[in-house]
Amino acid sequence: MGDGRHPYASRPEAATHTWLTPPEIIATLGLFDLDPCAAPEPRPWPTADRHITLPANGLNIEWHGRVWCNPPFGRHTEAWLARMANHGNGIALAFARTETAMFQRYVWPRADAVMFLAKRPHFCRPDGSRATGNSGGPICLIAYGWNNVAALMESGLEGAVVRCLKAEATQATEQLRAALATN
Repeated sequence: MGDGRHPYASRPEAATHTWLTPPEIIATLGLFDLDPCAAPEPRPWPTADRHITLPANGLNIEWHGRVWCNPPFGRHTEAWLARMANHGNGIALAFARTETAMFQRYVWPRADAVMFLAKRPHFCRPDGSRATGNSGGPICLIAYGWNNVAALMESGLEGAVVRCLKAEATQATEQLRAALATN
């Protein structure tokens, strides 16, 4: 676009943000203490011990323990990944848009690992029925905390787990380069 806007800036908002994580993904990752952006009641399966649903804003409540986060996709996702990065204990599901500012700020330097799923999952409707189409793009699971990296590694889900270069490692590399440059 010649007007300087991102080509997707004018895309309409999705008809719904209520897409449930397939139960086979949740079941493989172990128990979660909190889902701050859970599907409304009645939900066909639990994603955590405690569920925060609209109208409550899960971004504004206190997070505790191990968190599962399948946030609304699109422009809303970044705020949820920022919160998860600050919390530091959980797994977030997002589109694998590794080149985006969101990934550069809250995944690569702050997460411990990312699992790129081998196949595009079919999310589920609020009644639990499977969507006819798949996710429409590659999906990843983002682990914050080594216990969550272990959960991804032991999940049996098809895909590849990649360790992230956290900020501390980046800082150490920069210090090493500076030291080598002065010698």
